[in-house]
Formats: sequence, structure tokens, C-alpha cells
Amino acid sequence: MADTHPRPSRRGLAVAVVLAGLLLSFTALLPWAGVDARLDLLGAGLSQDVRGVDDPFGVYTLVAGLAAAALGAAGALRGRLLTALAALPGAAACVLLVVYVADPRGIADRVSVDLGMLSIEPGLRAGWFAALAAALAVTVLALLCLPRPPRAGSPES
Repeated sequence: MADTHPRPSRRGLAVAVVLAGLLLSFTALLPWAGVDARLDLLGAGLSQDVRGVDDPFGVYTLVAGLAAAALGAAGALRGRLLTALAALPGAAACVLLVVYVADPRGIADRVSVDLGMLSIEPGLRAGWFAALAAALAVTVLALLCLPRPPRAGSPES
């Protein structure tokens, strides 16, 4: 009986890992966090953004994305196991992104201040969320490249 569940091709998943790794590297250049100050008396506001590469965790995430892309490219040429190894930098990037948010050394920068007419609030920017999504995509796509054992009852080739 024919397999009714088509498997993605080896190169298709490897190319997807390469693209997700490059996207992860690109997101390190985007703003990850920022501080918004608003003065209600004048109705004006001020915003200061921090890019991912402005912090060591962002640089490590950039390197993890490049490593995942390199492993994906090597896997496209040599085999699925190399592509599956891209899950390691992808998972490391996920951890780095969580530590970036939970890092206690920057807690003074993350405290909100509301003095009536003046309010100062830190916040995450879209770049951090895009980096997390790309890191998760690298990890999941790379894990899909792991070789699966043959199913029971299926003919071995």
C-alpha cells in the first residue's frame, strides 16, 4: 500500500532551514526593545529603540542564525543529519531571546515610571518577536529533518 502521507523533500526542508536561519540573522538587526516617554502637558512623546545587535545576546543570536543557515546549506548538499543539527543553534537562539527579556542586569531600564503628566515605559519591539518566531522555525524545521525509523509493516528499501 502506498504511503498516503507525502514527506517533504530533503532539499526543501534544508532550504527552509537556510531561509529561516538567514531570517533569524536579519532579525538581530531590527529593534528588540525600546523606551517610550510621553509628556501629556505638551501631547508629545519620545521613543528610543535598542536593536538586537546592540546587546551581546543579539550578537549571539545573529551568529546562531548564520550557523543554522550554514548547517542547512551543508545538509542540502550532504544529508538530512547535518540539517537536523541546525536545531542546536535554533534552540540556543530561543534560550538567548528568553534570557534577553529576563536578564536581571537591565531591570532598572525596564521599570515603568508614571509621574502624572510624564510617563516612561519600556517595551519589546516587533524585532524581538520576529526573532523568536524565526528561532522556533529553525528549530522545528531542523527537527523535521531527523531520520525516522521505518514504520512497522512497511517494506524496507
